[in-house]
Amino acid sequence: MADDELEAIRRQRMAELQSKHGSLSWNQMNPGDSSNDQQGQQEAKQRETEMRNSMLAQVLDQSARARLSNLALVKPEKAKAVENYLIQMARMGQLGGKISETGLIDILEKVSQQTEKKTTVKFNRRKVMDSDDEEDD
Repeated sequence: MADDELEAIRRQRMAELQSKHGSLSWNQMNPGDSSNDQQGQQEAKQRETEMRNSMLAQVLDQSARARLSNLALVKPEKAKAVENYLIQMARMGQLGGKISETGLIDILEKVSQQTEKKTTVKFNRRKVMDSDDEEDD
């Protein structure tokens, strides 16, 4: 990974940590003000979303981002899991450049295999009282 990318990731992480600590101290100073608390939470969510998007923009090429956004429309929880996986790999320095659409498809398959639900069907057959079974004299 290039030094510039690593430095950008470090700066984003520092900004994230500072925003978390800043919002905690603000909430501790004004515990009774719920409107400011909600506004602070919305701002924190917005900052987190912006950071995620900028991190993903650094990691994914244009076609891969388009595929991921399409996936987010259909299966938001799976898209979130893939985003978390990509961000974690980027922070660990395991990505060597931008991921193409085919690379994203491979990652999607891995995530699908890990989260695949095994469906089983179990038949409970009930014994029905049958008139043929009983011999009436």
